[in-house]
Amino acid sequence: MTSTELKDLEGRLWQSADMLRAGAHLAANKYSQPILGLIFLRYADVLFKQHKEEIDAAYNEYKGTRMERSYKDIAIEKCGFFLPECAYFDYLNDAPDDAQKALLVKAAMEAIEHENPRMDGVLPKEVYGQLVPEEEPELLSRIVRVFKDIPENISIDIFGQIYEYFLGNFALAEGQGGGAFYTPASVVQYMVEVLQPATGDKKFLDPACGSGGMFVQAARYMHRHNASNEQMMNFRCYGVEKEPDTVKLAKMNLLLNNVRGEITEANSFYSDPYNAVGQFDYVMANPPFNVDEVVVERVTDDARFNTYGVPRNKTKSTKKASDKKETVPNANYLWIGYFATALNDEGRAALVMANSASDAGGSELEIRKKMIEDGIISQMVTLPSNMFSTVTLPATLWFFNKKRPKKDEILFIDARNIFTQVDRAHRKFSEEQVKNLGIISRLYEGDSDAFWALVDEYKKEGKQSEIDWLLERWPDGKYQDIVGLCKVAKLEGEDGIIDNDYSLNAGRYVGVVIEDDGMTEEEFRTEMLSLNAEFAKLSAEAKDLESEIEKNLKELLGE
Repeated sequence: MTSTELKDLEGRLWQSADMLRAGAHLAANKYSQPILGLIFLRYADVLFKQHKEEIDAAYNEYKGTRMERSYKDIAIEKCGFFLPECAYFDYLNDAPDDAQKALLVKAAMEAIEHENPRMDGVLPKEVYGQLVPEEEPELLSRIVRVFKDIPENISIDIFGQIYEYFLGNFALAEGQGGGAFYTPASVVQYMVEVLQPATGDKKFLDPACGSGGMFVQAARYMHRHNASNEQMMNFRCYGVEKEPDTVKLAKMNLLLNNVRGEITEANSFYSDPYNAVGQFDYVMANPPFNVDEVVVERVTDDARFNTYGVPRNKTKSTKKASDKKETVPNANYLWIGYFATALNDEGRAALVMANSASDAGGSELEIRKKMIEDGIISQMVTLPSNMFSTVTLPATLWFFNKKRPKKDEILFIDARNIFTQVDRAHRKFSEEQVKNLGIISRLYEGDSDAFWALVDEYKKEGKQSEIDWLLERWPDGKYQDIVGLCKVAKLEGEDGIIDNDYSLNAGRYVGVVIEDDGMTEEEFRTEMLSLNAEFAKLSAEAKDLESEIEKNLKELLGE
């Protein structure tokens, strides 16, 4: 299936499913659960059918002999799970279009969980009764038929992309509630492009994992770079998520994308299920910003947080200790410290953070100083506004690298003007923009081969505008600072990071491009006088209109 065909299929599936939302007796933020459950059910059905001939042959070969094995055991060996007949999609699709279908779907989900313990508690079961309202009992049947349109010969990898597509659309539809479980795919793709996760015996942490998109995009990056299935088996993901429904979304996401991992339901501030300190090769996350209810005494003795320092208020509360326990003023730097301390000696991290953290003062400034002087922060990237469902202001990407050679400098990128408009309220990075921004990191690291390989890729695809964008900035295929886009700033020296009060705001270093309009001084003077004359004329007309309106009102009111 080509990318165009996939986009067409995704669009048709979403449009068909979304049209049915009005008839369901479900809150808008709950509609995603049954739909994503049905996508998983169709995935399981297609995957099982694609392996069924192989399973049947293996079962019949030894049937009736001393070497006979159960059909279920062979199925799990061949395709990773066993699908009972009551969960076949055709069985559900062919059932009568009435309220009983909800019970059949629930029974199918329960049977899958019973036969496959690793799926226990993952699938939605109780919500389907609300998709057979009394006034439209055939509603669930119509939704089931929507996903029956997914071809049975489709690549299994496509299901993961369809699931992610629906997650993204639900996040947009649900606004802030959806944004809590989903980070836009293009942002994650860029983070992965910079991080460059490698195969091998690697451990990957996301302590605020939402629906697991960080893990999925990292796995896809490795697949694109020719990682074998055997190599991927050694890539293990560990997620923490406190919302039970979102935990289920994440577990389904990993299963659909064939990613090995664990998702634990917990609050990362108060629970450390993986003994994180110094354990992980990669950390990626988009944690909730500006949390202010974390109790200080529950984190001060935790090495995940106190290694660089715990944020504290300038003055202690005047309330009695019995009235309220002291809380951190803002948990942003708890997250930042956590990601840094979770890395092993060669670890790297990428995280989304509120812009305000880059310049925060007080105790947060002291924490930032320690991290900068420690040399762990490798790169800071300011994102465009409107990239997220939850925030409209620009966020910042922080990148850590425990083993980087240049610990006395940081690469700053201001990407606020690089985006593709999705609709009036949302933006994203295009595929080319992800690659172009990512190549800045490769150039900074001295990888000119990657730069020229990208240029060659664009030549083959006939993308001359992208070639021009790259060569206008780095004609020799070697890194250089570009005003308004990127700058390598040293810690010390004039206009260095220390000189800028340890600010990590890219705008302080990168600068602003002043466009040359090509005018001479006399032409500029003439243009300004002309504009001023026009402004004076418009002002006079406005006064006349104001007088006319006042006169008409008096006549209207009889004054």
